[in-house]
Amino acid sequence: VQLQASGGGLVQAGGSLRLSCAASGRTDSRYAMGWFRQAPGKEREFVGAITMLGGSTYYADSVKGRFTISRDNTKNTVYLQMNSLKFEDTAVYYCAATESLTVATTTMAYRYWGQGTQVTVSS
Repeated sequence: VQLQASGGGLVQAGGSLRLSCAASGRTDSRYAMGWFRQAPGKEREFVGAITMLGGSTYYADSVKGRFTISRDNTKNTVYLQMNSLKFEDTAVYYCAATESLTVATTTMAYRYWGQGTQVTVSS
C-alpha cells in the first residue's frame, strides 16, 4: 500500500490544520493507521492512531484534547485534525499503516509510511 500525506502548511499558534493521508494500491479497511511527527534534531514520535474500522483511537499526551484522528474507509483516507496548535507542534508529520489488530504506538509496528508533510506553527 502507498500512503500520501497532505495538508501541511504554516499556521499561527492557536490555529488549526487538517492533514490527510490517502492510501492507494492494496487498500481495504484492514490496516490500522497512525500519525507520527519528527522535529529537527529529534526522533520520530507517536502522535495518534486509529484502529482498522475506526472504533478506537489513541493519542500521545502532548496532543490529547487538541488533535483528532478519523478515517473514511470508503475514500481510503485518514485525517488528523489539529486544533489549538502550539509552536512545539512544528514538525514533519507522517502517516503510517500497520496490520496490527490493536493500536500501535511505536514506529517499529508500522510497515508502510507516507512521505511526510511539513507543519510549521509560528509563535
